[in-house]
Amino acid sequence: MGGLSPRGSSRCLRLTTLAAVLVGIVAFGSPSLAADNEDWIGTWTASAQPVWDTDFPVPLGFPRNYWNQTLRQVARISIGGDQVRIVVSNEYGARPLTIGEAHVALAAEDGKIKDGSDHALTFGGSPSITIPPGAPAISDPVDFAVEPLTELSVSLFFPEVAEATTMHWDGHQTAYVAAGNKASDADFTPDSTQTQRVFLSGIMVDAPDDARAIVTFGDSITDGDGSTVDGNDRWPDDLAARLVAAGGTPVAVLNQGISGAKVLTDRMGVNALARFDRDVLSQAHADTVILMMGINDVGWPGCGLAPDDPEPTAAEIIDGYKQLIERAHTHGMRIIGATLTPFGGAFSGTAFDGYYTEDKEKIRVALNDFIRSGAFDGVIDFDKVIVDPNKPGYGQPNYDKGDHLHPNPAGYKAMAESIDLGMLAN
Repeated sequence: MGGLSPRGSSRCLRLTTLAAVLVGIVAFGSPSLAADNEDWIGTWTASAQPVWDTDFPVPLGFPRNYWNQTLRQVARISIGGDQVRIVVSNEYGARPLTIGEAHVALAAEDGKIKDGSDHALTFGGSPSITIPPGAPAISDPVDFAVEPLTELSVSLFFPEVAEATTMHWDGHQTAYVAAGNKASDADFTPDSTQTQRVFLSGIMVDAPDDARAIVTFGDSITDGDGSTVDGNDRWPDDLAARLVAAGGTPVAVLNQGISGAKVLTDRMGVNALARFDRDVLSQAHADTVILMMGINDVGWPGCGLAPDDPEPTAAEIIDGYKQLIERAHTHGMRIIGATLTPFGGAFSGTAFDGYYTEDKEKIRVALNDFIRSGAFDGVIDFDKVIVDPNKPGYGQPNYDKGDHLHPNPAGYKAMAESIDLGMLAN
């Protein structure tokens, strides 16, 4: 959509109002904030996931709780603005989550922040907030001019035991943990690091005129498995950089990929049909969603990830696609289908052997046939970008992370460069 449409503006207002009610605050309660821009757009997102049980054969990689500790997380935004606010999520928490202090700054190397860039955040005018189970909290706006593609550092201090029940597992970005309240410290010396995100689910900026958002909705190939840790070279990152270089109307790219995500069933996050409202339809000024999901529905059953799950049919997954198409259209959004990339030999010889079989490849082909059929508002043919022309069903070795499923940074770059920006234009 061009400009600040009634639909986009009302959605942003609903999101702000809902968060204020949930956390028991008035978001713009301070007189100094009342005259500020009340129109906001996401510039970065990380889809919230619940932690999984110990029976799942993938380690979490971070502690189950934080106590009298500061967690500093880094995120590269897509578009810039003159004011910033963050979104913290306790969506999967069973108990209230207390944030004792929160800060945002320009990120420097190894967990440090750039001198003079630190900004304390407040929630309803208070430096701390307690977030009920299941709720988000949006910070008050802070005057902080940030350029597109800037790396921001967000520091959260937990004065009480904070159960790490709401996460984003495949962050592919180093986060830093230190004892005590170090939220404002420029020279941050961590006691430990992790590559998973916890609690932080979004960064917003005041919406520039005509700003738009595109949501990339997918699994690990959208989330960035195979990209460089701290390298910001996932395909949505590369797409965001292309859009910035193209100039014109600011277009935010919101990555709502979850590694292991499926269309129909849960495990590493809830299924696509269940999280579509939260991750896509509720995003302010979002007019387009790119859907790339389904390979885990096909690959997981019968391998070590889901040995007892029945194999879905192509028709069942396509029915899920059709529902997502209808729901996007009902909300006035375009939905673009991205074909599933080749997975021949995926995880062969590993604990997840059986992820690929010739019968599963037939399902992938059927899904891609549907994606190309005209049911979507447009098609991005990632399959044709990654496939080995000499070995159909298999990826090109120079684009392979090494597991025959996930692209490497070169593959992600080729995927992003293949996208016709004209198709994404308003």
